[in-house]
Amino acid sequence: MRISYKKLWILLIEKEISPATLRKDLNIATGTMTKLRKNEEVALSVLLRICEYLNCDIGDICQALRLDNE
Repeated sequence: MRISYKKLWILLIEKEISPATLRKDLNIATGTMTKLRKNEEVALSVLLRICEYLNCDIGDICQALRLDNE
């Protein structure tokens, strides 16, 4: 399984919030933002802070994707 944050980027566009604004408002480390962009795992606490900020559920910002060989 791997994680995808495509839903997060779409939601930010819909709400007209830039990734830089999200990072600044939530005090997210630049390394964590890089992990989000690269669809790498980040701490659940960060994802929950993003959900609270965007007033959404965790499934609205990320998705677990099955790898072809699984």
